[in-house]
Amino acid sequence: MARIFLAGASRGVGREVARQLIINGHQVSALLRSDNAKDDLTAMKVDVVRGDALNEELMGQLIGQISPDAVISTIGGLPSDTGVRVDFLGNKHLVDAAVAAQAKRFILVTSIGIGDSAQALPPQALETLAPVLAEKEKAEAHLANSGLTYTVIRPGGLVSQPATDQEVLTENTSVAGSIPRMGVAKLLVSCMESDRAKNKIFSAIDRSMQRSTGDFEVVSL
Repeated sequence: MARIFLAGASRGVGREVARQLIINGHQVSALLRSDNAKDDLTAMKVDVVRGDALNEELMGQLIGQISPDAVISTIGGLPSDTGVRVDFLGNKHLVDAAVAAQAKRFILVTSIGIGDSAQALPPQALETLAPVLAEKEKAEAHLANSGLTYTVIRPGGLVSQPATDQEVLTENTSVAGSIPRMGVAKLLVSCMESDRAKNKIFSAIDRSMQRSTGDFEVVSL
């Protein structure tokens, strides 16, 4: 059993990650900005802590108190009321707090389209997503340079449907496609429990939803 600090568990990929971690016997502390998802997470036996990843001092305190074995972040989305995105600054605070707490692992969910995976997206999509991709790219770089053992998962387009058991990871940066949120969560939990995922950056798609042409090498964890 590992102690996990999870940011982004209120919905989507993060909520499913929390569920699967609990099923696998891990102890999960989930960071929430509001109480909207508190009852559901508590019912899953997740410990809920309140706070905002943009609050650097608070992240240091919370992660220091919990002293997790691993920190997982799926945070992102629209800017806060002050216009600041959590995609970089929030993740930076989580990474720095994880370093201070001597966490063993950090897993970050970003997106296909970052760095050398930009080739996988059409120009119009890259232009539309440019602001958020730039923030996520800075978060990836900060994590990679932090000294933490890390895994970055870049999913393709997220869809809300059951996992198909065809979700895969690859280091091929030209791969594009979609993937169910449940599928991303399955891959993430597998990465956390595998030494083969240490200090790696993966693209994640569902083979049945692949948009890029040609075959590619799949990573086996």
